[in-house]
Amino acid sequence: LQIILDEAFTEGQGEITQDFDMIHRHMDTIASKVKIERPLTVVLDAGNGLSGTYVPPMLERLGLKVHCLYCEPDGTYPNHLPNPEDPEMTKDLEAKVVELGADLGLAFDGDADRCGFIDNHGHHIAADRLLALLARDLLQRQPGATIVFDVKSSQALPDVIKEHGGKPEMWKSGHSLMKQRMAELGSPLGGEVSGHLFIGEDYYGFDDAPLVALKTLEVVSRSGKTIGELFEDIPRLVATPEIILSAPDDLKFQMIDEMTEELQKSYEVVTVDGARALFPNGWGLVRASNTQPAITLRFEAYTHEDIVEYMRIFKALLDRYPQVDATKFEQQLAAFEAQLA
Repeated sequence: LQIILDEAFTEGQGEITQDFDMIHRHMDTIASKVKIERPLTVVLDAGNGLSGTYVPPMLERLGLKVHCLYCEPDGTYPNHLPNPEDPEMTKDLEAKVVELGADLGLAFDGDADRCGFIDNHGHHIAADRLLALLARDLLQRQPGATIVFDVKSSQALPDVIKEHGGKPEMWKSGHSLMKQRMAELGSPLGGEVSGHLFIGEDYYGFDDAPLVALKTLEVVSRSGKTIGELFEDIPRLVATPEIILSAPDDLKFQMIDEMTEELQKSYEVVTVDGARALFPNGWGLVRASNTQPAITLRFEAYTHEDIVEYMRIFKALLDRYPQVDATKFEQQLAAFEAQLA
């Protein structure tokens, strides 16, 4: 901008350079940062996005056996949308992992800055749980390192970080905000529930999903265990998915302020991004979206009884705002209540 304001333009004849091999050199660079210590079988679902053209050859060069699903680029996405954190979008991948007895399933989004993971049993691995696995591995090399995660993440994540000598840093959701916070703290690892994970160890700290996949494969290959076994000692709590409700832009931040004030009368509330109310056996979150007229809620607890109790507390607050269609929230609550019947 300053160059434009100062009109400090360069004069003369420029040139155009074409480099069609850049992505392959990048794949070689990130592949050099890991060591795969035993053969593994991987199923890769590119969702007809870009990763299908360059990630499989890179994995094969490392000695991995790769089975591809929907690896032909097609912007109409004829099979499913490339959203790796939506369980509806990974059903084919889950089935193929089980059918082949594969070690791991990888599901990339369209531009390969997010990757979803399917374990050897065909079960989806949530991004915050995967971050706990990578944090545990990294802290062996960098004791005391700060790991950054977003406010929607499981309580199991900071617990694992502290258990292994790290410093957990809860921060605002949004991949640009996360990367900025990592840079400020010199953090070598971070991530958020949306599936954006950031590698700062010997790297640039941005969300390069092929590198995240490589780091995960390295951990599995080195362990001598299946990825399912590696997660056995990382707690899995009862949790809702993200619940997104439409809320007018001129109301959503006022809602958050008022709900925060009400929750603070009875509970400890983390206000780094919205309101994360801390309950005896779990937590509940409400925050305003930064990019759309919506609010997001998420809950986690040790038992179904607890999560129903905490969701009912938030429902009483949501009922004060008839402008907000809470149908999706009520459906989630009803589903958990049905499990108690």
